[in-house]
Amino acid sequence: MTDSHSPDNKSEDELAGTEQPFIQHLIELRDRLLRSVYGVGLIFGILCFFPGPSHLYDLLALPLVSALPAGSHMIAVGVVSPFLVPIKVTVLAAFGLALPWVLYQIWAFVAPGLYRHERRLVLPLVAASTVLFYLGAAFCYFVVLGQAFPAIQRMAPVSVAVSPDIEAYLDFVVTLFIAFGVAFEVPVVVVILARMGIVTIAQLKSFRTYFVVGAAAVAGMVTPPDPVSMVALLVPMVLLYEAGIWSAQAFIKHTQAPPDATDPSDPADASEATP
Repeated sequence: MTDSHSPDNKSEDELAGTEQPFIQHLIELRDRLLRSVYGVGLIFGILCFFPGPSHLYDLLALPLVSALPAGSHMIAVGVVSPFLVPIKVTVLAAFGLALPWVLYQIWAFVAPGLYRHERRLVLPLVAASTVLFYLGAAFCYFVVLGQAFPAIQRMAPVSVAVSPDIEAYLDFVVTLFIAFGVAFEVPVVVVILARMGIVTIAQLKSFRTYFVVGAAAVAGMVTPPDPVSMVALLVPMVLLYEAGIWSAQAFIKHTQAPPDATDPSDPADASEATP
């Protein structure tokens, strides 16, 4: 008769007993997706009443409208653009505001299949990447756009009447928001590369010069054609790279996997290992 407390059974898989049939996984996935859609839909409905799609677009267009010459206005080339473009802005705003809820649903679905040390690894990265993306988009709106559009208007010929199309402006701004949001994910990328062992901390420090050159090239491609916008993206990327190196050292130290599949800090696992 096998002793349940023998050395071979001392380290029981902490995921034992959590397996579910495939159909149960599909049902849970469906429920999580529906909750995500309901969350986005709820916020969309609220935004449609307050402040309303038109006011949301006016808020989005404020940096450009403030920089236009006196008497100039934005135009709508498409027949239904005055209706569809504000609705698109409202949908994007609803998804952006509901992003934490959507990510929580994804986390709740995958977390039961992760070991404890893996949960300590993934959860901080998901939270940090969300916050950094928000910071990147906010930095683009409040700092970059407010400096870029006046500079662009100063370079425009006097003979040109500036009347931007509302749909073209939306595409331009969304592209910039995504570019700055992704650029602000530099610390998360650095931490992941270091944690996976692809690069070492020493190598990251030695790559500083190459990163600055690469970041300058990226900033030149994704920002408007003025030096203010380019520097406004380059400087945060360099600072975030340094923050990523510092975070990687602390993160690696606190997310190392235990010697076996169990987490020795967990009281339940400790009790199972007691003879």
